[in-house]
Amino acid sequence: MAVQISRVKLIILTSFFLVCANNYRFFINVQNVYPISTANIGFLASIFVVFTCFLVVLFSLFNAKLVLKPILIFSVLAAAFISYFANSYSVIIDDTMIQNVLETNASESLDLINGKLFLYLFLLGLLPAWLIYKVKTPTQTIKRSIISTTATISISLLIIFIALLSFSKFYTSFFREHKPLRYYTNPTYAFYSVGKYIGNKFDTQEKQLKAIGVDAKKEGNSEGRRLAIVVVGEAARADRFSLNGYEKMTNPLLKNEAIINFSNMYSCGTTTAISVPCMFSYLERNNYSDKKAKSTENILDVLARGGVKVLWRDNNSSSKGVADRVLYQNYRSPATNTMCDGECRDEGMLVGLQDFIDQQEAGDILIVLHQMGNHGPAYSKRYPEAFEKFTPVCRTNQLEECQQEEIGNAYDNAILYTDYFLKQTIELLKENDGKFQPALIYMSDHGESLGENGLYLHGMPYFMAPDTQKHVGALMWFGESVKPYINAELIKKTVDNDFSHDYLFHTLLGFMQVQTSIYEEQKDILKSF
Repeated sequence: MAVQISRVKLIILTSFFLVCANNYRFFINVQNVYPISTANIGFLASIFVVFTCFLVVLFSLFNAKLVLKPILIFSVLAAAFISYFANSYSVIIDDTMIQNVLETNASESLDLINGKLFLYLFLLGLLPAWLIYKVKTPTQTIKRSIISTTATISISLLIIFIALLSFSKFYTSFFREHKPLRYYTNPTYAFYSVGKYIGNKFDTQEKQLKAIGVDAKKEGNSEGRRLAIVVVGEAARADRFSLNGYEKMTNPLLKNEAIINFSNMYSCGTTTAISVPCMFSYLERNNYSDKKAKSTENILDVLARGGVKVLWRDNNSSSKGVADRVLYQNYRSPATNTMCDGECRDEGMLVGLQDFIDQQEAGDILIVLHQMGNHGPAYSKRYPEAFEKFTPVCRTNQLEECQQEEIGNAYDNAILYTDYFLKQTIELLKENDGKFQPALIYMSDHGESLGENGLYLHGMPYFMAPDTQKHVGALMWFGESVKPYINAELIKKTVDNDFSHDYLFHTLLGFMQVQTSIYEEQKDILKSF
């Protein structure tokens, strides 16, 4: 015989279950700020009660026969999914993470799937969802339903009010001084983030693409043809480059090249979905929003208007809208990338690139290569077997099952492969030195956490993200034929200055010798000395 309980009781039980079973990371972070002690124990208990009552109020708003169960089932399934990533990687599901998830391709998503995820989904999601589905709720008259719902909401709000009043001293600091704690509440903050993402996505106030740099033109006194390759790295943090003093030799090939290495480069965001469009945008980090970026032209548009031939080759998820109006080639498939061994390799983007260069009979050329780089958590998949120099390595996407040394070794091997890829790119540019004035610009989109302070991967809100997620690898190389026109020695004196993705826009304008009124020389790395 099926169990029969009222809808109000079902709401209370589901709320209690969500708080108990799916908020380990939230309560751990709360405890770190308010350690368990005689003075804090009452407040800590009140947080549990307040959170439960808040969910009761939230679900009570949907207390209708045909609506309530689907809402509760969806909530426990979503919470189980979020719990896995919060507990395993300390991930926060905010609106930028929602965007990043939706813009990630299927093959990258597969790297995150494992047995532990399915266990979470079964025990914390499917099983309680099945129980919610099977339980019988007696039919109520509309009047009776309204009365019981109103009473439930009123009592819950009263309990919340009493708790807040009783521990007002604690809650004052909790809400004002420790706002990031609420980012870990599951599933409430994720639901809020989804709403925020949808609101931003469907805000149609700025429909028309805004043109910038409409006066862009090639400098009249420019010398020779310029050829620049911009390599957009993936999740490559600065402190894992031996060029920056890392004790492991992760850049054995680049160290022998005339590299100008920028040791203090900081990203525009902590996810690919934000950093990639931002680094090519005129908006800069402080003014950046996804809506503005998608409704405003970027540096590729300006350079194309100035006569530069632009090509984007992508071995990552996509250009995130940056290359929508220029020549774009997807290298995530064996159909285009001839160097795939279960994983399509970054160096495959170099195949046939000389043919493209040779086909451009006049004008300057800008090529963007978007790497797979150090995309986690399956770092051991990011490089061919020949580059497994640092061992032992973590071979699972369940990073919590590996020692930190194993995770670091796999990550460092991927950096070693990037070193090789950049060396091969430089060799291609050397072959064109003389016919062109060539340059390489490498910048990673964001960094990566590798278990420091219990954090993994990336995507933390920028203001609270650790340095490892923002401090990125960045370097430049210039061919012999372009060196008379840039002051490499003075540029080298700036390599320890604080730079950011905000400088890329103006640096590209300066190097490609495209004149426009929006160019700012003080933000051109090649002129910042």
